[in-house]
Amino acid sequence: MKLLKYTLLLGMIVTTAFTALNAASELPSQTYDTWDEVLKAHVNRNGMVDYEALKDDPEFAEVIEKLSSMHPDASWSREEQMAFWINVYNAFTIQLILDNWPVASINDIKEPWDQKFIKLQGKTYSLNQIEHEILRPTFNDPRVHFAINCASYSCPLLPAEAADPSRLDEQLEQFTKAFINDPRRNTVVPGKLEVSKIFEWFAEDFEGAGGVRNFISKYSNTDIGDSVPVNYKTYDWSLNNEKKR
Repeated sequence: MKLLKYTLLLGMIVTTAFTALNAASELPSQTYDTWDEVLKAHVNRNGMVDYEALKDDPEFAEVIEKLSSMHPDASWSREEQMAFWINVYNAFTIQLILDNWPVASINDIKEPWDQKFIKLQGKTYSLNQIEHEILRPTFNDPRVHFAINCASYSCPLLPAEAADPSRLDEQLEQFTKAFINDPRRNTVVPGKLEVSKIFEWFAEDFEGAGGVRNFISKYSNTDIGDSVPVNYKTYDWSLNNEKKR
């Protein structure tokens, strides 16, 4: 009898643990599905954001709440971790804008990059920490610059889809190519190469790809050649607000 009770108890413990583990593994996926729906509803084809609608969207509040309850650990794959931090960066950037609404630029907010307002399972982060202490050094992939959005017009477009671990490489390729060939952010034409300040600010990130010119050449629809000098555009920090564009 004691053996039977022990066996039943052990079975219950294993089942409970398995159920909890399975639920935990499903949580990011379910949250990303909701985040995906929110982005598709409030980000237009030009990457402009309807902040006023987002303020009143309970699903966006749910995304922030769910993301705040998670934190990557060693059991997460590289793709799962990277997708998580991209989604956190983009979602909490929007939250920062809404917390200070209305604003004409993210730079109108006091210390927007260094505020430690992002709380994930009791740990707090700033946008700068996520970008410069996690995303850039941990994953060492310059394409990440084109997957995160700083709520400004000259930034790479806010993707109207959540970062998805199952197809993250495909998404990074898509975002990078779209940004480099976007004539509103870069001028890449025969005889002229005038590109985003992102390539100047983070030039070291592109060294592994042979430098800025080689990286741009890989994704450009135009043959830029080897002799055209690289120049950099003035960065427009005005808010990527759909209502103002």
